[in-house]
Amino acid sequence: MLSTTTPRPEREQRFVEILQRLVDKSVDEYYNPYREFAWPETLPSEMMWMSDDLTSTYGTEIVNELTEAQRQQLSRWESINFYSLNVEGIRELLVEVVRRIHTRGFEIPSDFFHHFVGEENEHMWFFAEFCLRYGGKIYSGPKLNSIAHEDPRVENLLVFCRVLLFEEIVDHYNMRMAGDASLHETIRQVNRVHHEDESRHIAFGRELVSLLHADLVGDLTPGQREEIEQYLKRYIAFSLRAFYNPQIYRDAGIPDPLGFRERLLAEPSRREAERRAVRKPLAFMCRTGIFADDVLPGI
Repeated sequence: MLSTTTPRPEREQRFVEILQRLVDKSVDEYYNPYREFAWPETLPSEMMWMSDDLTSTYGTEIVNELTEAQRQQLSRWESINFYSLNVEGIRELLVEVVRRIHTRGFEIPSDFFHHFVGEENEHMWFFAEFCLRYGGKIYSGPKLNSIAHEDPRVENLLVFCRVLLFEEIVDHYNMRMAGDASLHETIRQVNRVHHEDESRHIAFGRELVSLLHADLVGDLTPGQREEIEQYLKRYIAFSLRAFYNPQIYRDAGIPDPLGFRERLLAEPSRREAERRAVRKPLAFMCRTGIFADDVLPGI
């Protein structure tokens, strides 16, 4: 664990130094999200609301069945779905992080946790604001069971691995859309602002996960290591499947939205796009030894 009495001074000293830099950046770069955005009344309907290569139809033959207007309409709801996933994902991670602030074993990162919770709460607000202003709804999707394990050290590792994986996948989308000049400036700004904060959160998450794993791995059996790896790989696959939400196809006016989703999931070309979205976190998980390989079920 990360108690101040843990006899791993060099690793802990590095962690403390990184945390202080991240806390300083959080303070120095703080902004008021309620004043940051100048929300326009509407966003143009005759343009894409998500980068083309991030949409769920990209690279498939199915996209050729859609008119330009249908692609633009679909991108609107894909965009709303993406921000809805952020709202739901942030809500879940906030619960887990708050449960651990100022608890035994988390003495060192608790100061950063306060900044993390504050920033994530503000992220949830502006993502929800976008959804409600421009979509009139926040999508709700299927949920994974809450994490519970008989060994609290394993549970902590799984929690913060999930937080990190969620943030890394989201950041892949944020970076692409923040730099996409074809998108409306409001869409670019939402993604740009989130990416700037998430770069700190990801740096923190990688350090914390590395420490949690290093303190635990020597006590794990091969079977337990396999169990952890397979659980997290299922979580990655689950997260990627959430981008194929049948509700968005229904709202875009596509007939048989469930069938449309199944056709997209069956497209081999979609595997390439999915692998791009998780390339960085997969490399990290393999590098730290949490994953033995980068093979994902169905991806």
